[in-house]
This record gives sequence, structure tokens and C-alpha cells, in this order.
Amino acid sequence: MAEAMKTEDCFAEPGDVECDFCTGRKRKARESCLVCLASYCKTHVKSHYQSPAFKRHKLVKASTGLQEKLCSKHDKLMEIYCRTDQTCICYLCMMDEHKTHDTADAAAERTEKQGQLKKVLRKSEQRLQEKEKKLHELKRNVNTVKRSAQSAVEDSERIFTELIRSIEKKRSEVTELIRDQEKTELSAAEELLEQLEQEITDLKRRNTELEQLSHTEDHIHFLQIFQSVCVPPGYKDTTSTTVQHLSFDEVRKSLSDLKVQFKEFCEKEFCKVKLPEIPKCKEDHEEPQLSSESERCGHSKIVVAVQMPSHPKPKTREDFLQYFFPLTLDPSTLYHKLSLSEENKMVTWRGGAQRYPDHPERFDHWPQVLCKEGMSGRCYWEVEWDNGGWGVSISVSYKDICRKGDGDKCAFGGNSKSWSLECSSIHSFWHNNIETKISAPPSSRIGVYVDHSAGTLSFYGVSDTMTLLHTVHTTFTQPLYAGFWMKRGMLKLCDPNVSD
Repeated sequence: MAEAMKTEDCFAEPGDVECDFCTGRKRKARESCLVCLASYCKTHVKSHYQSPAFKRHKLVKASTGLQEKLCSKHDKLMEIYCRTDQTCICYLCMMDEHKTHDTADAAAERTEKQGQLKKVLRKSEQRLQEKEKKLHELKRNVNTVKRSAQSAVEDSERIFTELIRSIEKKRSEVTELIRDQEKTELSAAEELLEQLEQEITDLKRRNTELEQLSHTEDHIHFLQIFQSVCVPPGYKDTTSTTVQHLSFDEVRKSLSDLKVQFKEFCEKEFCKVKLPEIPKCKEDHEEPQLSSESERCGHSKIVVAVQMPSHPKPKTREDFLQYFFPLTLDPSTLYHKLSLSEENKMVTWRGGAQRYPDHPERFDHWPQVLCKEGMSGRCYWEVEWDNGGWGVSISVSYKDICRKGDGDKCAFGGNSKSWSLECSSIHSFWHNNIETKISAPPSSRIGVYVDHSAGTLSFYGVSDTMTLLHTVHTTFTQPLYAGFWMKRGMLKLCDPNVSD
């Protein structure tokens, strides 16, 4: 306690409010008087508590700028608020130029404004929570992109390592084949070389003997030796034995052809794994209404997965959720009797026409809506629906599906550009206006799995287990966009990471 009192009556430091009545070194002011327009330390403020003359003076926490509380015209304390001019005035101003204005006591006006401030604060806190939620979602998406990219990098590194290892193995095999041919031919050549060298040595020795015999003067000796030396030695005929000239031109040609074919194959196949440039969103500092960040961007997001060797097909819900892809409904495609809510994650049937601006991508006859995100790769999402038995259609479609008119070319499942699961008390699948009946129990939560490169589209009933409703095997030639048809009730895009 003593330490606290000592602190209250200490000398003023830079930035502190000084006592106006201290002489010499100023002490730190404790309170300010709005009548005296002066600040007092603990010692000098006592008179305001002890003397009846100061009883009506209003003391507040020590503050600077007391002169700012005075009317610049009348030099009086401003205690009135003029609502007409929205400014603080003194009582003389109220009696003079503000006498016909709407005025109120400053304290009363503060109370009213305090209520308004609470509402503003509440809205600000709500906006802050929304921003934090968006930040959390963005961070989660960033982490998903990082994990996906890292997985793709690891897969590509592994594949290229295996490819290089395979090429190195073939290189070694070709080298070994060439060396084996070389060894076989050289072995035969060395054997022939040794034989020829021996024959040359013998022939040189015989030539020497014949030369000596030709110079002998002993006729009897000459005749006796002549017969034996004139008989040629029994050597194997080597005139027809030659070393085959090995030509590796065919090997070189084959390898050159392989190089060209491999290069062409790589250029052709690598075109399939190039990612298209994703348009960047422009900065928008305006407060969002119902649209999300991706909607304000004004572009559809195309998410493309690099084609890798086939992975095991997901079986459990946890397996599918590894490929979960968040979707956002596109308001520019929305039929005029539907409305969006919950940050464009929910669509509801309104019945009455809503006032939406004309847009070339808006469905003008069928009660349908598309999502903004285009998908190419492995993607999974879930939806919940409830519309009192009327049913909904959960679909995927190419972006260039027709939007205007009442023909099948605009209806999900009625053409070659869309695939649609019709959900009600029973299920059926539609593509190119052909219906396939599905004998499965109805489900109010549907999971959709797409493997674009494999040409697989699967629909599941989601509960404690994953119940396969229908699978399509085809070839997708464009990115796919999720779409929905409904005529009653509501449909909601689910976020499995957020508890219901």
C-alpha cells in the first residue's frame, strides 16, 4: 500500500501529466478539474475534496488538453452536444446561434452514442470473426496445396529415379552385349594370331635349311636331303581364316532411333503434366458481402493434378478426405428463383424471382447452379440436401454447357457434357438423357469422388460407412465443375473439417 501511495505522488516523468500547482520540480498529476481546467497531484487535489467551494467541481483522471474542452468563442466549458451540427458547444452557444438546433446534455448524448458504439463494436467483432475464419480457411487451403505439391514432387522424384535407374540398367546391358561380342571375336583372332606366328617361325627355319641345301657341293647329300625338305609341312590352311570385321552401326542406329522416340514420347506425355497458369485475384479492399475471396476474383479456379501412376482407390471416408476439395457456389450461374447463403456454401429455393443482374453464364430456365472451381485430378466433396421429397440432382459438368433455354442441352444429365445423380426417395443416374436406375437406400448426405485422369466418377451415400451408389468410367476431356439442380428446400456444401 505504501509503495502504491508513493507511486501516486512521485515526480512527473516525460509523457506524464504535470501538476499545475507544484512549484519547482513538478509532481505527477492525479486528477484534473473540468471547472478549474487544471491538473492536481495527490497533495494539491485534497482541497477539492475538503473545501465545500469545490463540491460542484467535476474531477476526472488526469489528462492533457483541458483547454480543448473550452468553447473557443465564449471561453466556457463545453457541456452541450448539438445534434444538428454534430459538435460540442457551451451553454452560451446553445442560447445564441444554436438556440433553434436539436441539442442535448453531453452526458446523455454520450450514453446514447455509447449504445450505438456497442452495435458498431459488435459488427466489428463479427467482421473480425469472419476475417479470422477466412484466414483459417485460406491457411488450411495453403497447407493443402503445400501437401499436395510436396506429394507430387516426391512422386515425380521417385518416378524419375526409377526411370533413370531403368535407363542405366539398359545402358549397362547394351554395353555388356557389345563387350561380349568383342570378347568372342578377339578370342578367335588371338588364337589365329598365335597359329600364324608359329607357322611363320617354322617357315623361316625351313627357308634357312633350303638356302643352305642349295649351296652344298656334295651331290649325294643334296639328293638325300632334297626329298625330305621339298615336302611342304602339314599346316592347317589359314588363308580362309580371317577376323570378322565387327560393325556396330546397327547398334548405333537403334540407339539413335530410341533416343528420338524417347524424346518425342517425353514431349508428348509431358504436355499432359504441365499446369495451366492460374489467374491471380486482384486486390479488393472493400468489405465482402456474401461473396467469397474467390468470387471477388472474377475467375474460375482450375485445379490440375499432375498425372502420376495409379494409386490405390480410396475405400474409407478417411481415404476419400485426403482428396477433399472445398467448393464455392458461383452466383453468376444461379437461377433467379434460387438464393445463396453461408458464404456461397448453401443454395435455397425461394420460389419468387430474385433480382439478379443478367449474366451470360446464368441458367435462365433450369433451377441450377454451378460451382466456381474447375477440377482436373483427384477430388472429393460432400453435400447435404433436404427439400421435402422433391429431390435434388448432384452433378458434374463441363464449363461450356449451354445456359440459355429449356432444352436438354442445358439440363444436368440431359446431354454429353454433364453427369448427374438424381436424389429423392430413390436414386437414379442421368447422362446424355439416358437414365440408369439405382437400387440403394436414400441418403441425405452424398459424397462425390472424381479421378479425372482415370476417367472415374463415383457417388457415395455417406453415413457411418461409405455406400457406393454409382460409378462411371469414361474419358474426361475438360475440367469438371460441380453443379446442382433443385426445386424445393436447400442444399449445402459440407466441410468435413468443421463439426456440424
